[in-house]
Amino acid sequence: MLNAFKRTLLVAYLWVESLFDYIFGQKYNPFYYLGALTWFFFWVVSVSGIYLFLGGFDTGVTEVYDSVQWLTHDNWYLGGIMRSLHRYGSDAMVLTTVAHLLREFCMDRYHGVRWFAWFTGVPLIWLLITSGITGYWLVWDELAQYLAIASFEWLDAIGIFSEPIANNFLRDGSLTDRFFTLLIFMHIFVPLFLLFTMWVHLMRMAHAETNPPRQVALGAFGFLIVLSLVFPAVSHGPADLGKVVMNVGLDWFYLAGYPIYDMWGGEVLWIVAVGTSFALAMVPFIVPKEKYIPAVVDLPNCNGCTRCFVDCPFGAVTMQPRTDGSRYEEEAIVKENFCTGCGICVGSCPASSPFRRSEDLVTGIDLPHLRLSDLRTRMTEEAGRLSGETKVLVFGCEHGVDLKALESPEVGTVTFTCIGQMPPSFIDYAVNRLDIDGIMLTGCRSGDCYHRLGVIWTEERLTGYRDPYLRPRIERDQMRVCWAASIENPRLSREIDAFKAELQGMKASGPAVDDETAVTGATGE
Repeated sequence: MLNAFKRTLLVAYLWVESLFDYIFGQKYNPFYYLGALTWFFFWVVSVSGIYLFLGGFDTGVTEVYDSVQWLTHDNWYLGGIMRSLHRYGSDAMVLTTVAHLLREFCMDRYHGVRWFAWFTGVPLIWLLITSGITGYWLVWDELAQYLAIASFEWLDAIGIFSEPIANNFLRDGSLTDRFFTLLIFMHIFVPLFLLFTMWVHLMRMAHAETNPPRQVALGAFGFLIVLSLVFPAVSHGPADLGKVVMNVGLDWFYLAGYPIYDMWGGEVLWIVAVGTSFALAMVPFIVPKEKYIPAVVDLPNCNGCTRCFVDCPFGAVTMQPRTDGSRYEEEAIVKENFCTGCGICVGSCPASSPFRRSEDLVTGIDLPHLRLSDLRTRMTEEAGRLSGETKVLVFGCEHGVDLKALESPEVGTVTFTCIGQMPPSFIDYAVNRLDIDGIMLTGCRSGDCYHRLGVIWTEERLTGYRDPYLRPRIERDQMRVCWAASIENPRLSREIDAFKAELQGMKASGPAVDDETAVTGATGE
């Protein structure tokens, strides 16, 4: 049942992302930046909150409601917009957090070294919800009164306090200015701890991106501004401890647990909250997954160049002083518990060249279960079986489209663990040694690499921005790039057919002039 749910959720995500690819292009699809957008919304909420605190908010028990009303209505052109930004930016944080969690789950991105990011993400949810609830208290309207009483009754359900905390809200005059000073402290301290935990969340992710592209950030901010102008955040009536609050409008992003409390009580809500959190935290340990096989360094072929160290997406490669007496100063070391077996380090190694005459192609770093020599053999075999006027090899990864379904007498395929495992020299070898007419590169969608950086590093290697780069002698018209998800076999098939037609046209018209144009592809941009 769980696998069926994951598969259904995955297909739903991929189809929605395809729609957003069509609208925004893969480079600016917000679904590929859910984590970075969460960071962005955090800063929107922080800046707007600081303004509200310094721009007129009063912590006096009789003044707090009036100060919020003044900010909202009398100073609507700035204070009101800031309040709405604070509200909707907070809601957006919850939305992107949940969407990010579900997306990582259905795409199996929580095993191996990624367990740490998943596990530390669970307390982030608690801190995020707590930040929002304490913020609602500060308005001190009817909703805040309801939330304060219900929240403290929920805490009283634990049974560890000598007297019920909720008794402080049973009559007028029971609260003082010190209560709102305490609330301000909580509403500042909890987000600060949230920020610290967000940093911990990314500790094991090398090259972690916390800023979305400028166009995506501006689009998200513009949407919040429009929402703030069309549906400004407003208060309920003022809190009155002499009355029982019956009807309030809940913010379902933050307050979805309170109806559970109203219907079944605090004990049930504790069971739901703690049980759900525990189940989420245990997902990496209870959901089965094939164990990753870490990369292995072959010291005689390692020159300590540090490329694998720099390119590893998970910080699994470190450098240490040489231990074999070689003239090189450093050697690479793989931390097995951090390695996901993506092979990106193999593609970065300068020794990973299929042109080497050694019958057994040995590189400085390699995957024991999918050695580069095996991939060269596979490439040679595929090239040897191809026939027809136009021969095309498709290099792809195991997390993209089904490459086997693309094979034909004119099309061969080679599957890498990640497209980042492919050294650019494989393209050179296929064209100049194996007499292949064209190379199609595919893999996860651009910006959505399963191993995080394989697509990015591959693009940079092809365009000469990153070592090892593709030699200039390769005609760029002999290459195409089509980053495609697992459901996009038909699109990739169409791209291959169009590519073959172009190659046939090139043959008919004679050699093309090398204009050194950059590699482009069907990325939706």
